[in-house]
Amino acid sequence: MSTAETGRRAETVDTEAGPARITWLPAENAKNARLVLAVSHGAGGGIETRDLRALAAALPVHGVTVALVEQPWRVAGKKLAPAPKTLDTGWRGLWPALTAAGLPVVAGGRSAGARVACRTAAELGAHAVLALSFPLHPPGKPEKSRKDELLGSGVPTLVVQGGNDPFGRPAEFPPGKYEITEVPYGDHGFAVPKKSGLTEDQAMEILTAAVTAWLSTLA
Repeated sequence: MSTAETGRRAETVDTEAGPARITWLPAENAKNARLVLAVSHGAGGGIETRDLRALAAALPVHGVTVALVEQPWRVAGKKLAPAPKTLDTGWRGLWPALTAAGLPVVAGGRSAGARVACRTAAELGAHAVLALSFPLHPPGKPEKSRKDELLGSGVPTLVVQGGNDPFGRPAEFPPGKYEITEVPYGDHGFAVPKKSGLTEDQAMEILTAAVTAWLSTLA
């Protein structure tokens, strides 16, 4: 068991949207911790998704404390996410707990969680944004673009996107001041078909390597 898993702990935080929960996986050498990566889930799942689990396993050895964030609706056991405004309220309420250690905080999330991170980054003083499976548009409706949320983050931003994500393939993303990494053949959850020749472990290695390298460039 890794040091991060050994030090894993959960913290409940009261917000105006209800109690939220942070699962902390600390950097392996606490004295050398340099960043907190706070990542939230999407509208259809929790922190057990393959990408969040992969990051939680890979990053602590690189001096990054990972904070897996569960929004109040998820903690309450509800199946449907509330409106974006309520998601933002929950995220804002968590922010003091995320910054309590005095380290720079990279705001992140997958899907709806990525949108929340982008919308609130500048306001909250996030160090950067990690957007996993950013839902650029609803499936089949490219005209309903959410590019303004991504382009408006106001901080260094990395998008990690599946090559076959119906919410926006990498080639659909607009030019802007952000970086984008493609996980070949990946869908919205970064699952890859067997016929691709890429295993799930290999797909997650692409994701974690890209995130690790990007985090190392942040001053």
